[in-house]
Amino acid sequence: MKVRKIPLRTCVITKEQLPKQELLRIVRTTDGKVVVDQTGKLNGRGAYIKKDTTVLDKAIKTNILEKRLECPIENEVYEEIRKIIEK
Repeated sequence: MKVRKIPLRTCVITKEQLPKQELLRIVRTTDGKVVVDQTGKLNGRGAYIKKDTTVLDKAIKTNILEKRLECPIENEVYEEIRKIIEK
C-alpha cells in the first residue's frame, strides 16, 4: 500500500512547517477583501497561521499578516480567526 504524502505549509508567524490541517489560511482575494479560507481553495494571495491564540496575538501585535498579504486587515477578520481557533 502506498503511503500518502502529507502536505506541509509554513506558518508566517512561527516559521514552523506543519500539516495543512493544523494551520489556518488567510486570503486576500482579487478584489482586495481579506477572508478566512477554511476550504484552502480560494483564489488570491494566502498566508498560513498556526491554530493557536498566542500565535494570533503575536500576529496582531506585529502586523505580520498585513505585511504578508500587502493590505490592511480589519479587526472583524481577527475576531473571526479567534472564534475559529477557539472552537
